[in-house]
Amino acid sequence: MPAKDIFHDAVRNALLKDGWTITHDPFVIQYGGVDQFVDLGAEKILAAQKGKRKIAVEVKSFAAPSPLSDFHTALGQFLDYRLALEKLEPSRILYLAVPSDTYKSFFSLQFIEEVVATYRLKLAVYEVTKEEIIKWQE
Repeated sequence: MPAKDIFHDAVRNALLKDGWTITHDPFVIQYGGVDQFVDLGAEKILAAQKGKRKIAVEVKSFAAPSPLSDFHTALGQFLDYRLALEKLEPSRILYLAVPSDTYKSFFSLQFIEEVVATYRLKLAVYEVTKEEIIKWQE
């Protein structure tokens, strides 16, 4: 099993604060002969819709010297996980959790914005010190 990201617990706590129930830590996906490990699985009861919303969250810290290298890794994982989830559990939505400072400085770059739009990445932007999700970007 892969090591947890340094901000794993901060995102886990942020999801709990936001009303999510953590159902998997990690969320294991077994598809096509490959075992993959998304950091978290969660669900929230939606009273108005009389159902549950299910998500999977891949946590990234972007703490390496090269945010672009971290982004390439995160993008590859995201696309692999999303494909497997679409096959096994299509109602579960995958999010890439990114720290707010990285979102403001790196994800605001034109090229990165275009990649996010092109590959339909869903983002959960989190504040590390407050352990809060400050933005859900669909």
